[in-house]
Amino acid sequence: MTHLSVEMLAADAAEPITTAGHAQLGIAVLAGIAVIVLLITKFKLHAFLSLIIGSLVLGAVAGAPLDKTVTSFSAGLGTTVAGTGVLIALGAVLGRLLADSGGADQIVDTILAKAGRSAMPWAMVLIAGIVGLPIFFEVGIVLLIPVVLLVAKRGKFSLMRIGIPALAGLSVMHGLIPPHPGPLAAIDAVGANLGVTLALGVVVAIPTAIIAGPVFSRYAARWVDIQPPENLVPERTSDDLAKRPGFGITVATVLLPVVMMLAKALVDIVVDDPGHQVQKVFDVIGSPLIALLTAVIVAMFTLGRAAGFTRDRIAATVEKSLAPIAGVVLIVGAGGGFKQTLVDAGVGQMILDISKGWNISALLLAWLIAVAIRLATGSATVATISAAGLVAPLAAEMTTPHAALLVLAIGSGSLFFSHVNDAGFWLVKEYFGMNVGQTLKTWSVMETLISVVGIVCVLLLSLVL
Repeated sequence: MTHLSVEMLAADAAEPITTAGHAQLGIAVLAGIAVIVLLITKFKLHAFLSLIIGSLVLGAVAGAPLDKTVTSFSAGLGTTVAGTGVLIALGAVLGRLLADSGGADQIVDTILAKAGRSAMPWAMVLIAGIVGLPIFFEVGIVLLIPVVLLVAKRGKFSLMRIGIPALAGLSVMHGLIPPHPGPLAAIDAVGANLGVTLALGVVVAIPTAIIAGPVFSRYAARWVDIQPPENLVPERTSDDLAKRPGFGITVATVLLPVVMMLAKALVDIVVDDPGHQVQKVFDVIGSPLIALLTAVIVAMFTLGRAAGFTRDRIAATVEKSLAPIAGVVLIVGAGGGFKQTLVDAGVGQMILDISKGWNISALLLAWLIAVAIRLATGSATVATISAAGLVAPLAAEMTTPHAALLVLAIGSGSLFFSHVNDAGFWLVKEYFGMNVGQTLKTWSVMETLISVVGIVCVLLLSLVL
C-alpha cells in the first residue's frame, strides 16, 4: 500500500537529503515530539489537540510552508480515519453487545467454574485474551476488574497473582492483534497483509502473554503482596438480566471476525492467484470491514436477542457504544496526521539513509523507535502510528511475512514501560489500590516484559520465515 500522494514538505523529496537536511529534520522530529509530550503531560491538553500542534511545530522547524504542513496533516488524518475509523466503531459496537448482553460474564463464569486453584492465573489470561479480542483495553479492564477482585477475594489469592495475567492478556491483544486501533493503523501505514499479521500476531501473543502473565505474576505477587481493596467492586452488567447467551455461541461470535480474516490469509497462501474466483470471494469475506460488520450483525441475534433484548434495546446499545470512542478515533486520526507529516517531511527517507550503514535489523530499529515514542508520549496507539509512518519505507523491499513482523515489532515497542504519562498506568493503580511505586514494580515491569518478549519472538520468527 502506498502513502497518499501529497506535496512533500522537504524542499525536494525526490533528491537524497543532505547531511544538513538530516540534522534539521532530526531537530524537527525531536521538537514535534517534545511539544506533544509537554502539552499532554505538563498542560494536560487532549492528545488530539497536542498532536495537531506538534505536527505544525514539526513542519515549522523543518522549514516547510504552513499550508503544506496543514495539507499533509489533513491528508494523513483523513486516510487513517478512513482506514481504521469504521473498524474501530464496529469493534466498539461488538464489544458493547458482548458486555451488555452478559456474554463477557458468561465467558468468565464458565472458564472460572472449570479451573482449579492452581490453574486460576492461566484461566485469567485466557479470559482476558478472549474478551480482549474485540474490545479496547480500557473497556476490558472495566469488564474484568470485578472478576479479578472477586476471584482474588474468594480464593484468598494475592491480587497480583490474578490481576497480572488478566492485564497481560488484555495488553497483548491491544498492542499486537487487529482489529485493535494501533495494529490496524500500522498495517495500513506499512502496507502489511492483515491476515498474515493476525496469524503471526497470535503466534507471538501466546508465549508473550504466558511469560508476562501467569509466569511473571508469581514474582509480582512476592514484590507487591496486596489484597483486593474493599468497596471497589462495581456491579456486573449481567446481574440484572433474566437470561444471557450461552458460552459456546458467545465465544463463536467473538472469534467470528478472526476466523474470517484468517480464512482469507489461508486462501491467499494456498490459491495465490488474485484473478481466481475463490480468492476474490475470500478477499471480500476476509476484509476487516466485512468481517467485523458480519460479527456485529450476528451478535445482535446471538448475544442481544439471546439476552432478551428488544429491537429498541439493541439499537440503544449500539448508540451507546459509539459515543465513547469518538475521542479514540480522533486521537488515532491525529496520530495518522502526525505520521503523514513525518513522512512528507522526508523523515522516513532520512531514517533509510542513516540506517543503511547500521548493522541493525529493520525490525529492531522499528521496535526502538516505537519504544522511544511510547516512553515520551505514554500512548501505545500514538507510538504505533508514529513509528509505523517513520519506518514504512523499510517495508518496501520486505516479503509479506516480514512486513507483518515489522508491524508486530512496532506493536511490541509501543507497550514498553508504561509509566506516569500513560492513562492506563493510573487506571490500574486506582483499580488495584496500589501506590505509584507498587504500580511501577508490577504493571510497568509487566508491560516491559511484554515488549521485550514480543520483539524476541518477532526476531526469532524472522529467522525462519
